[in-house]
Amino acid sequence: MIALSVLGAAIFFLFGAAKLFALAPMRERAAHAGFSVTAYRGIGALEIAGAAGLLVGLAVPVLGALAGAGLLLLLAGALVTHVRNHDKARDLVPALVCAVLVAGYLVALGVSP
Repeated sequence: MIALSVLGAAIFFLFGAAKLFALAPMRERAAHAGFSVTAYRGIGALEIAGAAGLLVGLAVPVLGALAGAGLLLLLAGALVTHVRNHDKARDLVPALVCAVLVAGYLVALGVSP
């Protein structure tokens, strides 16, 4: 449980920070996906909030469950965006892996995703 929380938080914090700071690769991804940089920064902020929620979930499980559910919704949106943009299958892998990680976290927390 701790490992899933820390791993998930690290991943979402790093990706969220890259979006929030509008690093060049994230600006390119935003443009490719049809998002403004401002919208992409908003997604990054939500990812950072979700990362914090995964860690807080170690002490307050209901907040962890809410954070996990929110992250799954973000990941579902990411997958839809990739499919709509006709991205290659390899571009879907990070979102799919993260979704499996978050689903595993929710299962370990005792929530049925």
